[in-house]
Amino acid sequence: MRATRRAAAVAAWGVLIASAALARTHQPEVAAAAAAYLVIDADSGTVLAEHDAHRRWPPASMTKMMTVLLAMERVQDRTLSLDEPVRTSAWASRIGGSQVYLAAGETFPLGELLKAIMIASANDAAVAVAEHIAGSSAAFVDLMNARAKALGLADTTYQSPHGLPPGKGQTADMTSAHDLAVLARELMKFPEVMRWAGTPAAGFRNDTLQMSNTNHLVRTYAGATGLKTGYYHESGFSVTATATRNDLSLIAVVLGVPTKPGCFAEAARLMNEAFAGYRMVAAARRAAVVSEVPVAGGTDDRVKALATSDLLVLVKRAEDRGIVVEARVPRLLQAPVRRSQPLGDVVIRRGDQELGKVTVVADRDVEATGWLSWLWNRALSGRTTHSDAR
Repeated sequence: MRATRRAAAVAAWGVLIASAALARTHQPEVAAAAAAYLVIDADSGTVLAEHDAHRRWPPASMTKMMTVLLAMERVQDRTLSLDEPVRTSAWASRIGGSQVYLAAGETFPLGELLKAIMIASANDAAVAVAEHIAGSSAAFVDLMNARAKALGLADTTYQSPHGLPPGKGQTADMTSAHDLAVLARELMKFPEVMRWAGTPAAGFRNDTLQMSNTNHLVRTYAGATGLKTGYYHESGFSVTATATRNDLSLIAVVLGVPTKPGCFAEAARLMNEAFAGYRMVAAARRAAVVSEVPVAGGTDDRVKALATSDLLVLVKRAEDRGIVVEARVPRLLQAPVRRSQPLGDVVIRRGDQELGKVTVVADRDVEATGWLSWLWNRALSGRTTHSDAR
């Protein structure tokens, strides 16, 4: 009997221990203090939260964001193509760290290597791309620093295309949370980059190697869209993270956190606070129909008024009462109407305070009919004759 009770007590104690261990396993990670951070609205660049945003800090593998930007800008201007072959040098194959194990002489399309950089943070791919563009890593670093200067990244100095820790006698790459946020805004202009950056996992070398995204937020954070992580011992864990919810897109840069889980938790905390405190009012979208305007004396009885650009206004949730969006267009147009003819504006305001506006234009031509058409054609004919006389 005593043996039975003893066995039951041991079993119960084991269940308690197991339950406690399970509870610890599923507890959310606690955000850790960062050396610096910055959160901005990706559309406007408005700063939503910051701490020591210009503090210079080693970006580690986030250095590769500039490597990818330089490559994609050359793809954009058609100097390069994502399909063109890139040959791996012996030096690139031996670079070490995170890699996709390129062999000397091995060739891959540029797009595949850029994808490997964004997903797997592949150092060998970064060096191969750098050498393909500039002939050597050193020459490519000169391009990196020139582009940083052009972007106004005053806190940034590059020493490598990959961001590995410096060797003896070498100098580390340096940047800041501010500069990384500016760089992220540039990268977000390229849909291919954001597609790679937001991919949780992908295959490489005919799927014989599986790449897992180093940015865990793309698997765990609602609305996460990318972008890039960085780590080595001296720099700590860092991330440039992007996320979108309900038309509000954020960039959060977190630098120098002691642990990887703490780094992702801090980025998530900062973005949660920004999403809770702000919202984006999408008053108009480029080429979207804002209203329809009646037309008198024409071949059509109305035209559509189209916004010429996006009209997005960031507002604090605590101050968003009284926001009004209105289309200021004529009640009636007289034919003729010309395609892209300005018709008025879409305005977003709070009371009498105008927060933003965008021009709206006609979506098509509407010719005049009857005597109005005769007058219009006569006026055009006279204008042409007068022009010829000069």
